[in-house]
Amino acid sequence: MFDLRPLSAALTASIIGFGGTLALIIAAAQAVGATQAQTASWFTAICLAIAVESAVLSWRYRMPVVSAYSTAGAALIGASTGVSIETAVGAFIVAAVLLIITGLIRPLTLLVARIPQQVAAAMLAGILIAFPMNAARLSVADPVLLLPLVAFFFLFRIINASLAAIAVLMAGIAWAAGLGRIAELPTLGLAHLEWITPGFDPAVALGLGVPLYLVTMASQNLPGLAVLNANNYHPPAGPLISFTGLMSLLSAPFAASTTNLSAITAAICIGPDAHPDPAKRWVTGLWYAGCYAVFAAFGASITGVISALPAALIALIAGLALLSSLTGALQLALGRDEYRFPAVVTLTVTASGVAVFGVGAPFWGLMAGLVVAGLQKFIK
Repeated sequence: MFDLRPLSAALTASIIGFGGTLALIIAAAQAVGATQAQTASWFTAICLAIAVESAVLSWRYRMPVVSAYSTAGAALIGASTGVSIETAVGAFIVAAVLLIITGLIRPLTLLVARIPQQVAAAMLAGILIAFPMNAARLSVADPVLLLPLVAFFFLFRIINASLAAIAVLMAGIAWAAGLGRIAELPTLGLAHLEWITPGFDPAVALGLGVPLYLVTMASQNLPGLAVLNANNYHPPAGPLISFTGLMSLLSAPFAASTTNLSAITAAICIGPDAHPDPAKRWVTGLWYAGCYAVFAAFGASITGVISALPAALIALIAGLALLSSLTGALQLALGRDEYRFPAVVTLTVTASGVAVFGVGAPFWGLMAGLVVAGLQKFIK
């Protein structure tokens, strides 16, 4: 008899993971000057990479190993300034190559894992905080469109926090349409990929590519491995990281940012609701891959609809969707006294947006926090 539980878990996880951060990807694409076709290609390529990664890794290891795109990475890209789509693709390639190398050389994985979690979380919080702050400013500037959606989000979140971002996206489309604020919708159709010749700028590679690699490792890959281990699945970390890095490398020239092991949606695919027998839960990974293959097929239509929304609405939804991630990052960054002060330094520098030698604030925030943490530990 056909068991619906793996399909149900996969469908729930993929909708939450994909739909909850759609607006964030659009905001990231807009920040680097991507065209409508390039944005559609971004969606299609990233969904294809996730589908292949989840199917291959789940099949190979007979475990529910699923991947996702990095919410923190998309936020980092969205907060970038003065970066073109070509140099952004170059930074994506740099991050992908670093992921491949990290997976192949185990000491590098251990080295990244030794970055104090509080400092890494503070860098993530410094990246994320700009989006809710921008949403707050825009709500005052356009109250008729945005304030009712803010109220709807917080009310719906009481009912179901995991679906709140998707719910406000759907409500936002309906509300904007009712107000006559949606631009003319493009012709809907199947997705396609668009090649983008990478541009390599040392400042962008260091200021965007390296932080993108670090947040992908610290906020996605390491927690993703922890979720697997906590559920008594123990795949080799290196091959998993290298394979997601390889797929990120192959998809980058089509505008896709990095993909990685999933942490949040993995918890849905890996639990007893997916199947009571842990040895049979790996099938959930195949269904999950199938869901993302469907998303990839309709990437152009999805991005066309979302891009037709007012820019302020996209920014609001992105800001609201990141509130939970920001809360978790702040809780981890400031929860313990050991590295609390270095974490505050990291958060402050990262959130400042300062750029030195063309290199962005996340890199300098991490460096400042590590230096302060090192001095603190040396003196003590």
